[in-house]
Amino acid sequence: MPSHRPPSRRALLTRGAGLLAATAAPAWLTPALAQQALHPTPSQTEGPFYPVVLPADTDFDLLRSGSLAYGKGQPAWVEGVVTDTRGVPVAGAVVEIWQCDQAGHYHHPGDGGKADPAFQGFGQVTVGKDGRYRFRTLKPAPYSGRTPHIHVKVKLDRQELLTTQMYVAGDPGNERDFLWRRLGQPGQAALTRPFVAGSDGLRAEFPIVVQA
Repeated sequence: MPSHRPPSRRALLTRGAGLLAATAAPAWLTPALAQQALHPTPSQTEGPFYPVVLPADTDFDLLRSGSLAYGKGQPAWVEGVVTDTRGVPVAGAVVEIWQCDQAGHYHHPGDGGKADPAFQGFGQVTVGKDGRYRFRTLKPAPYSGRTPHIHVKVKLDRQELLTTQMYVAGDPGNERDFLWRRLGQPGQAALTRPFVAGSDGLRAEFPIVVQA
């Protein structure tokens, strides 16, 4: 008659380790699970110049409006990844940016309609599974009363997840800007980014963390 001895401690530990491995989170989730404490990107005011009517051309390239090419200022790429507070990319999120042209004018009736027609002024992209977005635009230019900045809005379906502003690291106007000063050190660090020279213009990386 066969013996029915209870399993040894070693056997139980081995079996338990195998069960844990079988039920562990998939490898693609582990980076997200390791980042439980991401702080949401600080929000800021929308400002007075969000488009009343979106332009006919709203793609990622703000330096071309229809057949017109804008040649003023410093061309720049602004890019990043949209994630939630766990570090998971927010697939399907729509990222919008808008800003003034090099002369400090917005495409908005409240700014007198003085913006250069060759500068698109507004763009939007929908991010994929990797959460990455990218815009071709200007290094922000100053306008009366404000330090250089780019307005940013993130939406998902019909929900607005974030409205904020992005600033230029090292710009002398930052310290004089009331909205930038109001952020405090952590907020300033999150919203103020360096523009670094690259092979096809300046680049600024602006990661966005939302409460999705």
